[in-house]
Amino acid sequence: MRSVAVPSDIQSFGKDAGGKLVTAGSRTVGQNPIQTTHALPVSQRLAILKALGDPRRLEIIERLSQCTPSTACSAFRECLPISAATLSHHLHELETAGLISIEREGKFANISLRRDVWQAFLADLQSL
Repeated sequence: MRSVAVPSDIQSFGKDAGGKLVTAGSRTVGQNPIQTTHALPVSQRLAILKALGDPRRLEIIERLSQCTPSTACSAFRECLPISAATLSHHLHELETAGLISIEREGKFANISLRRDVWQAFLADLQSL
């Protein structure tokens, strides 16, 4: 496993009053210091990037984004040319990254996109 170098401009990590991870930096643009705040922990952002690195998982997210509010797992099985085991693996990776939630009812499962996590992830990317 490679180690990741932490930039020297990062002074501290902490949580704000709402419980969100806050990374305070001392970078400056001109004479103005920039304070950076991230809604998601670094580990979750990395897990999301890893999960989205697979084209099939990205396709699953795209299809889920068009569904309201949730979709049966069997619907994905019918429209994707992959085995049930492969679909299960991709769904597990997306769930682990926090991008989807799976509600199980007996042997059936309903999948929904966690739009709050998706929006936080996009906001973190935008702040870079």
